[in-house]
Amino acid sequence: MIISRTPVRVSFCGGGTDIDSFSLSEPRGGRVVSLALDRHIHVTVNRRFDDKVRLSYSKMELVDDFEDLEHELAREAMRMTGVTSGVEITTIADIPSRGTGLGSSSAVTVGLLNALYAYAGRETSAEQLAREACEIEIDILEQPIGRQDQYASAYGGINSIRFDTEGVSVDSITLLENSIGRISDEFTLVFTGMSRSASDVLSEAPEDESDKMARLRAIRGQADQAYDLLASGDISALGSLIGEAWYAKRGISASVSGGELDALHDRIMSMGANGAKLLGAGGGGFFLVHGSPSLREELANLGVPHRLIPLDIDWTGSEIIHNG
Repeated sequence: MIISRTPVRVSFCGGGTDIDSFSLSEPRGGRVVSLALDRHIHVTVNRRFDDKVRLSYSKMELVDDFEDLEHELAREAMRMTGVTSGVEITTIADIPSRGTGLGSSSAVTVGLLNALYAYAGRETSAEQLAREACEIEIDILEQPIGRQDQYASAYGGINSIRFDTEGVSVDSITLLENSIGRISDEFTLVFTGMSRSASDVLSEAPEDESDKMARLRAIRGQADQAYDLLASGDISALGSLIGEAWYAKRGISASVSGGELDALHDRIMSMGANGAKLLGAGGGGFFLVHGSPSLREELANLGVPHRLIPLDIDWTGSEIIHNG
């Protein structure tokens, strides 16, 4: 049995500039500053007695031919790795695997590739896993998403990720000694209780394309600022910056937010937050919130369904945790 473990991601600044329509047309390309969160997608691959394929996720599929799988990511990962028969595959998520704004779908793709390659006895790199996950999701399945999620999940840690005509480059950010603890203590993920597919949000045309591009350029500049603040250890200023990033992002599309989300954002800020932004494409998922360590106790008063997650970092990226 093979078991892979792959983290989801949290983006501080730059989300949206990783989409090809922006990053390949702008002279400076796109840039995202993000971290891999200590919450995971586990994928198991085990040999079957027969040649059928059994896939278990939120539903169960048993097929004679992998081409008949409804789960597109699994089907294309099997095709890419050459493991196409006689296996049982299971995906298990620490958090909901869709609509959270944490890049869960891409983490599934990376984890599937890693586990299937290990099953086939082939070594892979983080770069290969991320690149091939992008190929599956963007080039083959034509999903209107960016390239940050795949690289954050594959590499792990806290990174500056650049996207341009030369490709994708990942640079690990070296933090000051006390910054790791402060990130965990001062940043909290707050579940909105709502979810929406990133592809649905991103496929909707903006009302003003030129305004969207201007906002994305501003968001690209915020990623530069986020890198400098993390490198210098100014965590409080980073918390304020994510609040600015929220307002820039919110104007891109009406689907990014809405009445309930705006009300929750205002309530979070009234509790003493320094800054808050909705993660991912919008429409639901998690708010990333910054404030003093005591703020988390206040946020707990939000109650159901607003579950809280501290911002703990996964440093390893996608890895094989069992091979035997």
